[in-house]
Amino acid sequence: MTDPPADPKALVRSGYDRISEAYRADTFEIHGTWYATALAALEEHVRPGGRVLDLGCGCGVPVARHLAERFDVMGVDMSDHQIERARRLVPSATFIRADMTSVVFPDDVFDAVVSCWAIIHVPVEEQPALFDAIGRWLRPDGILLITAGGDAWTGIEEDWYGAPMYWSHREGAAYGAALRDRGFSVLEEWWIPEDDGGHAAFLARAPTPDGVGAR
Repeated sequence: MTDPPADPKALVRSGYDRISEAYRADTFEIHGTWYATALAALEEHVRPGGRVLDLGCGCGVPVARHLAERFDVMGVDMSDHQIERARRLVPSATFIRADMTSVVFPDDVFDAVVSCWAIIHVPVEEQPALFDAIGRWLRPDGILLITAGGDAWTGIEEDWYGAPMYWSHREGAAYGAALRDRGFSVLEEWWIPEDDGGHAAFLARAPTPDGVGAR
């Protein structure tokens, strides 16, 4: 563990370019995993054919591939190699290479936004603006599914699947509070154990224009 780098995003991008296959194979069986539970919960609230944005989509496996069976999926990732693989592995979806904190979409365009194991690579000082942007991209009553940190920490793991990797996150409860502060209704909360810690995850509904439904 070391101090944060001068350019954390460059480290994340180069890291995933190097470790893409080591981190995720071309196939992944989601049955019995948290992915199966969370994606089934999301599907209960999103109409078939709806537009879904996968932020930090990686190689498209398993999230974009699973959702593309029912929805119109767009994936965003900053790693060139991850996007190359995603286009090959999930040809029915659309993928763009971009930084999720600077990519631009129209307001009210997505029925759902998903971001699994990705926001935790965004510097914490940039995360509030990202949540604001997600709120604009989602249609009223749209659905958000995210994984977040467990404990608060920012730093580098020097050898993660064979490359240095940068992480930045607040404690899990802070993400639930951030959603509620923006008028989201938290529908489900999960704790995903990992080694001696874990990650929080949330399924939330975006507010209507008058804010009805937020709690």
